[in-house]
Amino acid sequence: MLKESKAFSGFSANDTQKAKAFYSDKLGLDVTDNGGMLTLHLNGGNKVIIYPKPNHEPATFTVLNFPVADVDKVVDDLTAKGIQFEHYNFGTIVTDDKGIMRGNGPTIAWFKDPAGNILSVLQDT
Repeated sequence: MLKESKAFSGFSANDTQKAKAFYSDKLGLDVTDNGGMLTLHLNGGNKVIIYPKPNHEPATFTVLNFPVADVDKVVDDLTAKGIQFEHYNFGTIVTDDKGIMRGNGPTIAWFKDPAGNILSVLQDT
């Protein structure tokens, strides 16, 4: 029934104008704004929507993953743009000084958007 549907994901933000600036200026994504409803235009024609929600509560899990060829380079580039990476040290989830987890699954680093949503860059394999 839905096999042919081009599905997409979405999540909320409490300030879509801050989100728009972050996703376009900091991450370099193409973003369209339709009355406060944002669409992120991703590689390969994929889309994600970000919708306004005044009582937004950020998810406690990763809502969007960006596979990249070189996690270290992307972390350095995003850090230079003012993005702070999360640092974890619990159980098997341990990040280094740059905020990168290595050797426990894919190399991955997590960061947050202005609404507190968790995003990641991870090694494209």
